[in-house]
Amino acid sequence: MTASAVRERSATARVALAVCAVLAFAGFVALGTWQVERRAWKLDLIARVDQRVHAPASAPPGPAEWPAINAANAANDEYRHLRLAGTFLHDKETLVQASTRLGAGFWVLTPLKAADGTVVLVNRGFVPPEARERSARTAPEPQGPTTVNGLLRLSEPNGGFLRKNDAAGERWFSRDVQAIAAARGLNDIGKVAPYFVDAEAAQVPANAAAADTPAWPAGGLTVIAFPNSHAVYAFTWYGLALMVLIGAWFVWRDGKNRPGSPG
Repeated sequence: MTASAVRERSATARVALAVCAVLAFAGFVALGTWQVERRAWKLDLIARVDQRVHAPASAPPGPAEWPAINAANAANDEYRHLRLAGTFLHDKETLVQASTRLGAGFWVLTPLKAADGTVVLVNRGFVPPEARERSARTAPEPQGPTTVNGLLRLSEPNGGFLRKNDAAGERWFSRDVQAIAAARGLNDIGKVAPYFVDAEAAQVPANAAAADTPAWPAGGLTVIAFPNSHAVYAFTWYGLALMVLIGAWFVWRDGKNRPGSPG
């Protein structure tokens, strides 16, 4: 191969390397910038949810608003602080397996029927296995007209990870509003809201004596957590972009200084 051909081939390789380096650099920078934008969005979401959680309790969304309450609009509705009024239908209670800071057990989901006939599933709180039966609980069940404060939560369809809900077998692994409503015949009672509400912890009077046995169910155990590793991801992508830039420069410099290379 002639010296001219070698130089031409070397120049072609350097151009191809430069194109690949530019594409890789641009791609990594774009991914880093996307993570920066995602971080800004996540921080805004966290701020809005925090404001929503600590806002005064408001009336629950009515049937006209229900179509818009779904996973696609979660950022607009989930964790809204609500105040509901109605009567609990304790005979239609559903237990959903749960793992909380109090241990493993069950969420107690009880329908609350409002005066207008609408029904909202209320997660009244956590009970351990020994308190799964209503008769084994020490706290009296609210009877008659009741007011409940809590946070709006979106339905959890299908079940948990690798565990599907089994309505016939009374094994529930997620708070699937539609499935629970169908299993309990709630649609025959009234219009069922597409969301459920996590009840707040019961208020204990300041002069109340400490009880030996906790008052189950225990409310106020909602976990609000938004993973926010976008800054780490952004630094990673920008770091890779810088490595591509440095690596390309070294390859270009070595190629330029190699004997027989063009200018």
